[in-house]
Amino acid sequence: MAEVVGRLQRLVGQDLRTLADRHGVTVFRQGKLNKGWVGHVIERCRGLSLSSAQAPDGGTWELKVVSLSETDKGWKPKETMQITMINPAQVERTPFEESHLYTKLRRVVICGREFADRRESRARLITVGAFNLDELRNELVREQIKRDYEAVRAAIRTQGFSALTGHMGVLVQPRTKGPGHGSTSRAFYGRKALVALMLSLPPP
Repeated sequence: MAEVVGRLQRLVGQDLRTLADRHGVTVFRQGKLNKGWVGHVIERCRGLSLSSAQAPDGGTWELKVVSLSETDKGWKPKETMQITMINPAQVERTPFEESHLYTKLRRVVICGREFADRRESRARLITVGAFNLDELRNELVREQIKRDYEAVRAAIRTQGFSALTGHMGVLVQPRTKGPGHGSTSRAFYGRKALVALMLSLPPP
């Protein structure tokens, strides 16, 4: 993972929007934003494999890209970070240590990129970090994420899948995913506090 981080850090400071044009990555199609364009640019620039499967990318690590906003106090996470989809039957029967959520967060390469505007006129790569949920210094984080996960399991078991809301969880929340209101699919999202911690940024 350190090798991957080193390769990606060579892109820090570069405008990913310019690199998208250079590598033929579509940013907008018929006026609609391709939400995964930054990840595609990063992966193409550094020869990384594209994967949306629930196993970590490449089998050993997971690549995540998050948007950052610049403030008077420095860079802050602009939004939460999707981690993995929630399959209610699978989550209900699976303890945390065997879950997709745990697997996804064990070895993460995370890239923080600038959000300039909705036109994506510019998108510099600001920082690249590595995060391992199993490291001793992350023990308290791991325990909190485990509590967040077990609360979701309990809610599914006692109240049903529809009871999951974005109000749950301290570091990881279960939230609806999909266009528009009334979506029935849900995913685990890392709250801004978790994103900041993973990138060694000040708490939001």
